[in-house]
Amino acid sequence: MKASEMRGLSKVELQGKIQSMEENLFRLHCNKTLGQLEDTSAITKARRDVARAKTVLHEIEQKG
Repeated sequence: MKASEMRGLSKVELQGKIQSMEENLFRLHCNKTLGQLEDTSAITKARRDVARAKTVLHEIEQKG
């Protein structure tokens, strides 16, 4: 999800999105440990998505 798309969400929606992305990241790490993860770059992409969402959330909080 792009940052511009995230900026269109409300604060509550964005917090829920971050929570679901972090759960997905946890599942990816578990699958990697079990040897079931084929695309290891998915972990990096998920981490960047979480960071991007947290950055947008911080921007929203700073505005007011």
